[in-house]
Amino acid sequence: MIRLSGKLRSALIIGMQGIRSRKLRTLLSMVSLFLGVLAVVAVQAGSQVAEQAALGNIELLEGVDGTQQMSVPQNDKAPAIVLEALQGRQHAVAITGAHAVIGEPNVTPINKGGGPIDESFSGGYYCSGYGSCGPDQDVAQGPPGKAIELSLNAMTGDVREFQPYRLQSGQWLDFGAQPSLAPRLVLNTKAAEAFERYQIPAQMHITGADNDPTPRIVGVVDDGGYAPAAYVRYDELANWLPTSGNTQLQISMAPTETALQQTLKARLTAAGVPADQIQVRTINSREHVGEQLAVMRWIFLGMAALVLLIGVAGILNVGLATVGERVEEFALRRALGTPRLLLAGIVLAETLLTGLFTSALAIGAGVLGLRAAGLVLSGRSQFSFLHDLAFPWQAGVAGVAAGLIAGLLGGFVPALRAARIPIATVMRA
Repeated sequence: MIRLSGKLRSALIIGMQGIRSRKLRTLLSMVSLFLGVLAVVAVQAGSQVAEQAALGNIELLEGVDGTQQMSVPQNDKAPAIVLEALQGRQHAVAITGAHAVIGEPNVTPINKGGGPIDESFSGGYYCSGYGSCGPDQDVAQGPPGKAIELSLNAMTGDVREFQPYRLQSGQWLDFGAQPSLAPRLVLNTKAAEAFERYQIPAQMHITGADNDPTPRIVGVVDDGGYAPAAYVRYDELANWLPTSGNTQLQISMAPTETALQQTLKARLTAAGVPADQIQVRTINSREHVGEQLAVMRWIFLGMAALVLLIGVAGILNVGLATVGERVEEFALRRALGTPRLLLAGIVLAETLLTGLFTSALAIGAGVLGLRAAGLVLSGRSQFSFLHDLAFPWQAGVAGVAAGLIAGLLGGFVPALRAARIPIATVMRA
């Protein structure tokens, strides 16, 4: 082991000396290899960023991987059972959908039907994100006025553990404070755009409520939705909209809440909810994008490998030329007792170190490029995930591996030639 370590150390030292004495050739080798390694780094980093972006959008709409989602059908006793079971739970949240119109009373909303502000529905139907779709019979059919129709998502706790909504401005709902008679709302970006475009009075009519509250808008989040929506505390909404059986609940639970899941099923079934209508599913967002991203990654890695081969060819040419110039040096080393394996190790050490240095430069360029992209594009809503995105460590590993493999392939033939130089060649010097 000591002898092997000594040979390895000798090869590295002599290799470093060779790189320092032939700076121009080393630079040419690094230039030819740089684009290939950078391509590998860019493909790997791009695939990781694309996967995070795709998963981020899916998680906003469906949930984080591993989340247990239970759908509870409409039942008179179900809301009370769910609220009692979730009291004091930190890793379980119940969500229900409601419907509201904010603005002038007794007018036709700008986005009749609750759709996007520029794509109003004509069928008179709304669809809450966590409730059933149905006719908006409680929405006024008066003259056009300044009002926005949106869905309300009422929550018993912080849902961001399961759906990581990105806060754009203001603050998120405070579930630790006492409930307020003036419902606090967090708008999604589509609703915020609508309220920014139109001057809307602060009056909210909730479908099924007898009186209209005055809401307080406290923040804006990006929830990946396509239509105006708002998020509100369940208990603040209940002040104006009493709990009834005409409510469909969705419960998001952490994977560890198996006991809660069994308790809810047993109590709901005992209350008369058919067991086959209590549906539980596990969120697995990665399945939606895994296969597509894998195919794209292999295609681009193949293209990057072709570019990398050009760098390997450059190292090979420079290595063969260098060995040709150092024939007498290697022959003299052989005459002084240097083993053939050490001569091959010296050449390989030079090419491997060249590949390693090139990898470091390519990874540095990748880090700077990702930061620049984050600074330039993170201001746009569709690229907001780039703001705090770190350079993927998988891309760094791929860059180091690509540099070392290129150095090994490019230096293998020159190393064999250096090891086969006969001792008699020194007589020509």
